Amino acid sequence: MTLETTSRQEPLSKARLRIWLKLLKAANGIEAEIRRNLRDQHGTTLPRFDVMSALARFPDGLKMSDLSNFLKVSNGNVTGIVDKLTEEGLALRVAVPGDKRAQLAQLTPKGLQAFEELAHHHEDWINKLLDGWAVEDIDAVSAALDVVLSHHSDKESDHAQ
Repeated sequence: MTLETTSRQEPLSKARLRIWLKLLKAANGIEAEIRRNLRDQHGTTLPRFDVMSALARFPDGLKMSDLSNFLKVSNGNVTGIVDKLTEEGLALRVAVPGDKRAQLAQLTPKGLQAFEELAHHHEDWINKLLDGWAVEDIDAVSAALDVVLSHHSDKESDHAQ
């Protein structure tokens, strides 16, 4: 039995490990830069940006449990952020008809405007951080990551059953 090898005559598993480590280092570096920019330029945090982003995608609102599932964080994390956004007039909570315990979180018009400004800056930061990538590079990496994400979502489906 022979192992698949790369052009460097090393096992393909070693090349995959190396690319994983590079992806991780790149993602961590980009995330650190985004966190720094949000904090230094806007006095906010990445988790807060993520909550606002999720709420912007669902203008009719999200139940708090759905919001935490969407972001893959605990209900407690989301609740604190939504509470603060509500205090600042950027979000509101609306009762869910027929469910006395559930509430929907929604961005207010002021919150949506604040998010759109943050999102514009976020896009600019990412654009600068990935400067130098050609369209062909972006397409190739995106396609490769789609394969990885497809494997991951297949495994999540298997675990859910």
